[in-house]
Amino acid sequence: MSFHAWTVFALFWVVFVTTPGPNAVNCISNGMGHGFGRALWGVLAILTQASLFLTLSALGVTALIAASPGLYQALRLLGAGVLIWLGIRGWLNAKRPLRAGGTSGGSIYGRAFMIATINAKSLAGYLAAFTQFVQPDVPLWHQMAAIYPTALTITAASYCCYTAIGALMGRAAMGAVLNVWFRRVMAVAFVLYGIALGTTGGQHVRP
Repeated sequence: MSFHAWTVFALFWVVFVTTPGPNAVNCISNGMGHGFGRALWGVLAILTQASLFLTLSALGVTALIAASPGLYQALRLLGAGVLIWLGIRGWLNAKRPLRAGGTSGGSIYGRAFMIATINAKSLAGYLAAFTQFVQPDVPLWHQMAAIYPTALTITAASYCCYTAIGALMGRAAMGAVLNVWFRRVMAVAFVLYGIALGTTGGQHVRP
């Protein structure tokens, strides 16, 4: 991969992972509810998903899924349903007090990985990025040696920032009423992303 191609890819990836989506909302929520250190389990889950999707793209699996309308539609609707369910659950639990240390790192990781993975259009976005920037006349894994660290470093920086924003909000000693309403805003965001995922046809929803 040439320096010019790498630069274009890096700029594309910055836009791809910094545009707010379900992952960003979840990172803010984790940071606010669990503190920065514990919430990093969620960032680790997103990096796991990113590594998985990049590998699947390199192996051609995402192209196979995108070429199967029935499978892609099923994954899209499943993802939409899960996001809407998480939003409704978050709204109903908004009045429950947050317990510091009450959630294990594994639970934070599992939820974040599920949110990152169920977005079928995010998978299509990885495929689009892959097909635009990988050169067919250059050995694939030589290019992946540049793509993997670039994509994962930018992804980690982006979602660590979202997590830090949530952690700072959690430390801001928000009043009980404001805390409840902020958590409800996060819940509504999940529902809206779910509706968008289920109704926007072939357009890409941000990760």
